[in-house]
Amino acid sequence: MSEIRVGATSWAEKTLIESGRFYPPGVDTAEDRLRYYASRFAMVEVDSTYYGLPSEHNALLWASRTPPGFVFHVKAFRLFTQHQTPPEALPRDVRQRVGVPPKKNVYYDDLPDDARDDLWRRFRLALEPLRASGKLGAVLFQFPPWFVHRRDSLAHIEGCVRRMNGDLLAVEFRNRSWFDERHRDATLEFERRLRLVHVVTDAPQGFPSSTPPVWEVTNPALAIVRLHGRNAATWQQATRTAAERFDYLYSDEELESFVGPVRAMASQARAVHVLFNNCRDDKAQRNAALLQSKIRG
Repeated sequence: MSEIRVGATSWAEKTLIESGRFYPPGVDTAEDRLRYYASRFAMVEVDSTYYGLPSEHNALLWASRTPPGFVFHVKAFRLFTQHQTPPEALPRDVRQRVGVPPKKNVYYDDLPDDARDDLWRRFRLALEPLRASGKLGAVLFQFPPWFVHRRDSLAHIEGCVRRMNGDLLAVEFRNRSWFDERHRDATLEFERRLRLVHVVTDAPQGFPSSTPPVWEVTNPALAIVRLHGRNAATWQQATRTAAERFDYLYSDEELESFVGPVRAMASQARAVHVLFNNCRDDKAQRNAALLQSKIRG
């Protein structure tokens, strides 16, 4: 049996801190919160790197405030995954140098090659403290609902692999075309060929952005499971915050249903990491602690 770790997609989400139900009294600084989180779980996802480029300074702090062997999975910057990106999310000097288009959002293809090269370079450099300390897990590329299975999408992913130059990449899709009857096998084969970590998802079903949970291992080094909750009412809503969209608490029975599939994946991969993204209040941490105890038996 391989190593199974359970954690959450944030340790500093606003409603988590405000709830007062996870961090004890007196644990009220950024350093204290990360140290306390790392005493409860051995792995976390960094969500802030999706919204803006990370800094090498912050990555150095994350590495220094966690014990040996702790793992950070890092979400790729939103521009790289072809999400709409507010111009202010780009570094100021890049905006000034290239002159961003006069519109609300910028997309990957809006920027010249040299600007994209510079952003990739900065992103990789910022992760070096995690890489050097052995605490960098996978870089998670979560693609948007309009990123469909077609030739240019596959080419973009191949480009991401080249850009990350040896780092472990995980991919999560939000369009059902990737795992429909026509494309499911081809998608998994593509992931295996590029040694991408296939992300198993649990989320509301029945929407164009819904993908079924495909319990497959495509890289023997690691398998990732991301549990988004099952709040169908908010899944495709433009909520003010991610916490509102993923407001869901898994029941004991629902958590029990994950134990068997996770253990089965552990027979195929050296590590299986389960991340709870139901990030309203302390729901992710409560569910993670309970699933962790169930898996340990």
